[in-house]
Amino acid sequence: MVDQFFQKSSVHEELSRELAARRQEHLLRSWKQLSSEQQQHLASQIRNIDFAALSRLFETMESRTDWDELSRRAEPPEAIRLGNQLSAVDAQTAGEGALRNGKVGAILVAGGQGTRLGFDHPKGMYPIGPISNASLFQILLEKLLAIRRRFGAPVPLYVMTSNATHQETKEYLNANHWFGLPSDEVYLFCQGVMPAVDAATGRVLLSDKGNLALSPDGHGGMLAALDRTGSLADIQRRGLTQLFYFQVDNPLVEICDPKFLGFHIFTGSEMSTLAILKRDPTERVGNIVRIDGHTRIIEYSDLPEDVACQRNSNGTLRFWAGNTAIHVFDVAFLRRAAADDSSLPFHVALKKVPYFDDMENHIEPTVPNAIKFERFIFDLLPLARKAIVVETDPASSFAPVKNRPGEERDSPDTCRNLMTALHRKWLAAAGVKIGVDVPVEISPLFALDAVELRAKIKPGIEILEPTYFY
Repeated sequence: MVDQFFQKSSVHEELSRELAARRQEHLLRSWKQLSSEQQQHLASQIRNIDFAALSRLFETMESRTDWDELSRRAEPPEAIRLGNQLSAVDAQTAGEGALRNGKVGAILVAGGQGTRLGFDHPKGMYPIGPISNASLFQILLEKLLAIRRRFGAPVPLYVMTSNATHQETKEYLNANHWFGLPSDEVYLFCQGVMPAVDAATGRVLLSDKGNLALSPDGHGGMLAALDRTGSLADIQRRGLTQLFYFQVDNPLVEICDPKFLGFHIFTGSEMSTLAILKRDPTERVGNIVRIDGHTRIIEYSDLPEDVACQRNSNGTLRFWAGNTAIHVFDVAFLRRAAADDSSLPFHVALKKVPYFDDMENHIEPTVPNAIKFERFIFDLLPLARKAIVVETDPASSFAPVKNRPGEERDSPDTCRNLMTALHRKWLAAAGVKIGVDVPVEISPLFALDAVELRAKIKPGIEILEPTYFY
C-alpha cells in the first residue's frame, strides 16, 4: 500500500511540475477524486500532449494564413479536363500495369461517426444500398475485392479510424469477414487527437474530471498516424509505390481507377487530385486552384464570394474545380513528407465545446468558446514536386453522404438516387429495358462497370420491379 501510494504521489508531483510550468495545472484539480485507473488514464492523456507545440499554435493563431489575400492571387488549376484526355489510353495501360504488378495500395479514411445522419455508429456502417441496404463499408470493400480479382494481385487496404470508431469498426469488419478481402491485407490504424483549448486563455479543456476534451486531428492526421502505427513501414515492406486515397462517405468512388492511376504515373505526379465541375460558385467543396505555381485547395468557407463568383468570357466559372477528396500519392512522397513534422500545418476553428469548469460544473456553451486544431491532407499539394488535377464526371464517381436524410444535396437520398441512375444507365447500355422509376442496384461483385455488366447480361430482358444484381 505504501509503495502504491508513493507511486501515485510521485506521478502527481511529476505532472504538477510539468503542468505548472505550462500554466495548465487545472488539469489535475480533481485528481484525488479519481480511481487509480482513472488517474492512470488521465496521466496518459496529459503525457501525450506536446504542450510546447500547443502553446506555439495558440500564440500564432493571429498570423495564420490570409486566405483573402491568397485567393486574389489564385488562378484556375492546370487540369486534365473531361473531353480533352488525349492520353487516356496510355494512362489506362499504365494504371492497369501498376495494379497487375501489385504496386498499388488503398487508404480509406473512416474516422467519422454517423451522428449527423441520425446513426449512432461509425459512418461506414451506414446502410446506403438502394435495394440491398448494403453499408458504405460493404460497397467500398467489395469494390476493392472486385479490383483485386480483375487484376489478379493484392491491393492492401489501410483504414484510418478514430478513437470513436476504431473498436466498433474492427468488430464490424471482422464479423463480416472483411467482406471477402484477406484479413492480412486490411490494416486498421487510428488517427491522432488534439486537445481543445479555451479561446481566451489557451488552457486545455477537460470534458469531465478525468478526461481532456480531445478530438481527431483531421484527415491530415493520416500522415503522422501512418508513420506512428507502423502502417508506412508495412507499405514499404510490401513494395507499394502508389496509394489510392478515398473517404468512406462516397460509395460511387471508382476505387483504384486505372485511368486516374495511370495519369498520375504517366505524368510523374507525386500527388494527384480528382476534381468535379462545381454546380454553383459557392458549393460546399474545396476549391482547387494554382497559386504562385503550386496547386492548392482553398476551403469553400475561406474563398471570398466575389472571387468564387468570377466567370470566364463564355460564362463558365473561373474557379470551377471542386475537390472530391480522392487522391493518388506516391509512397516516396509520403515518406519524405512524414519525415518533416512541419509538412502539414494545423488549421484552427472556433467551436462550441462542452467542458468541466473550475467549480467542477459541466458547462454546455451557447456560443463558440474553444479552439480546435486539425490538419488537412490536401495541404501536401504545394509540397509535391509535381501535382496534377484530373476532372471526373460526378454522375459516375461522386455521391457523398454528408447531410441528414431529406436534405437537397449530399444526403442519403441523393446518394441512392445517383447510384440508381448510374446503374440504370449501365443496364440501358447493355440493352436491358427498365420500367419507369424502377430502382435497380448492381453489386460491385456482379459488375464493376458498364463494360463488365454488358458481358454478363443478355440484352432485351425487361425489369419491371426493384432488382438487385449480385
